[in-house]
Amino acid sequence: MNLFKIIYSGMDKYKDEAEKAVQKAIMQKGRDAGVKLPQTAYALPVIYAITGKKIITVGGLEEALALAGGFVHQGKTLQQALDAGTASAMYCEIIEAVKYTLEENPYPEPLQGHLTDAQIRAFGVALVTQDIPGVPVIIGECKDSHTAASIVKDYQEKGMLTFLVGKVIDQCIAEGVKMGIDLRVIPLGYEIESVIHVVSVAIRASLIFGNVQPGDYQAHKQYTKDRVKAFVNVFSDWDDKIIAAGAAAIELGFPAVTETYINEVPTLLLHQPDNEKTVDTSLEARKIKIKVTKIDAPVGISSAFEGERIRKADMYAEFGGNKTKAFELVRMVDLSEVEDHKIEIIGPDIDTADSIPYRLPLALVIDVAGKLMQEDFEPVLERRLHYFLNYIEGVMHVGQRNISWIRIGKEAYEKGFRLKHLGEVIYAKMRDEFDTVVDKCQVTIYTDAQKVAELEEKIAFPKYVSRDRRLASLTDESVDTFYSCKLCQSFAPAHVCIVTPERLGLCGAVSWLDAKATKELDPHGSAQPVPKEGCLDEKKGIWTEVSKTVAEISQGAVTNVSLYSILEDPMTSCGCFECICGIMPEANGVVIVNREFGEITPTGMTFGELASMTGGGVQTPGFMGHGRHFIGSKKFLYSEGGIARIVWMPKELKNDVAERLNKTAKELYDIDNFTDMICDETIATDSEGVLEYLSEKGHPALEMESII
Repeated sequence: MNLFKIIYSGMDKYKDEAEKAVQKAIMQKGRDAGVKLPQTAYALPVIYAITGKKIITVGGLEEALALAGGFVHQGKTLQQALDAGTASAMYCEIIEAVKYTLEENPYPEPLQGHLTDAQIRAFGVALVTQDIPGVPVIIGECKDSHTAASIVKDYQEKGMLTFLVGKVIDQCIAEGVKMGIDLRVIPLGYEIESVIHVVSVAIRASLIFGNVQPGDYQAHKQYTKDRVKAFVNVFSDWDDKIIAAGAAAIELGFPAVTETYINEVPTLLLHQPDNEKTVDTSLEARKIKIKVTKIDAPVGISSAFEGERIRKADMYAEFGGNKTKAFELVRMVDLSEVEDHKIEIIGPDIDTADSIPYRLPLALVIDVAGKLMQEDFEPVLERRLHYFLNYIEGVMHVGQRNISWIRIGKEAYEKGFRLKHLGEVIYAKMRDEFDTVVDKCQVTIYTDAQKVAELEEKIAFPKYVSRDRRLASLTDESVDTFYSCKLCQSFAPAHVCIVTPERLGLCGAVSWLDAKATKELDPHGSAQPVPKEGCLDEKKGIWTEVSKTVAEISQGAVTNVSLYSILEDPMTSCGCFECICGIMPEANGVVIVNREFGEITPTGMTFGELASMTGGGVQTPGFMGHGRHFIGSKKFLYSEGGIARIVWMPKELKNDVAERLNKTAKELYDIDNFTDMICDETIATDSEGVLEYLSEKGHPALEMESII
């Protein structure tokens, strides 16, 4: 059996299909018609990354065919065979691009097909924190549906981002595997060509987070090999097209594990006929180590369930959500006041229901104690409850403090899930993630209505008020230390966040208190103190020690940074930022767009197109990635005049930040309801329309000095 001949044969079949697809597109659409995969700034991302050529028209696909042909060298070396794999990937992308050009929806539910840039960016934080430790790609059909489901569930419970191609999709559906992009089990498509969409995810990670330049294929291969922990599982009999696709994966550094024997390539192409060993073999091949915390619960506990939603029809029990009182509180107490691992239910459990859905009040009171515990860490630990509870299969958590909302699904209840298991998960995760500061933890769950109301009034509210006062007093001026965060460097080597009380990390997940707590939890970890020393320009936010720290951590890639300016040495961005702002010169202000908004903005660019200029650890004066919370800060664009420069935002984002933004505008400029002056897409997205609205509202940006 000649492995190389198989790869060339598969590549030839892809080539033939791609040529026919291009001719069909030319006949139906014409050479000048546009061609592009949906909602990406990178046209045909794989071809763009490999060659540096942006294919944007149907006629351009003929050039793409020629570019793919340039990787075909009929020979007997491993590299020549892998080059044929690269050509196969390019041909696959051409085939898929034609599908999206000729069909309105080539991948109906539950199939995903192409993933948008925004969807990839949404995975950014989980990838860099290793909440997503690996990316399995499962191809083919397992010997039975039970085997398929057990392998996929195993990956899911380990937090993996799993992609499915082929009949394994139907096998998982038959076994009731929970699938979808929010659950990190993504059925791409039934045809092998659809595997290019996961290759595109890996390549765009390199473009988005790594700032690897289009055309530098060697650097892209190195990036995907080192930083995207993907691997391939091939089940049942393979064919030459599957093996050619496997060659493309191997060239990107993704090992393949096959059930049916084929010539092995050490560390790259492995044979594992025992399905019970497939997962372990795959993780070993990619050097992925999973830390397993044993939790006493009858359902899966994994970050992969974080996006699960419990619909009304599937709901067994509900707490909060404007139906009942519900709050959660983490409080620091003395070591003598805590009985470690004590979980107590005060009030009825969910197995006392008279009717479904069962609605109860709820108070989650978590008492923690430790020699290194600080009161400032209470809200940090409390915010983690949202993640801990969403990690539970069959449980949905929304909100925080006294606006929390929890649903428990019927399926989880039928498996034996009860309120004590909420406590088991909270206890286990608190002790696991915060073991440096939490020596003891006990969980008390109240469902007695009178007790919940009493605790909310006498304990929870006073604590929330005290914290709010403390947070309000935390300004950049009130502290002598900022924090660096290099969490995203695993994907964006040149990026460094500087976190201050008034400027949280651009991902939206790391506040100054979070960074402070992270330093205590892991003294040598991602967050390190930065002395606020050597002030060169207070308005621009320039400190010598800040720039020195950024230069050291970025290994000289960035030498100077201004924390409050968008024009002079703005802070770098990874690629997982929640929002991006860019100057709109004709409006003398800035446009802000959030990741979820996929349409065109008044800058003439989408979020993805704006972000493609800004991510990957580069400084782009005039553009800046940032978190949602920063929008209402008094330090936002402080050097350029502050929040009065904001002229346009998507309506959803504007509504989300309105309360804090309006409060800041009132304090700084004595303007009431400032967000009413900001244009959004329901009003205008073209320059003339935006300017007309701003003039009508008397927006202050129009009277300010020129921003550039």
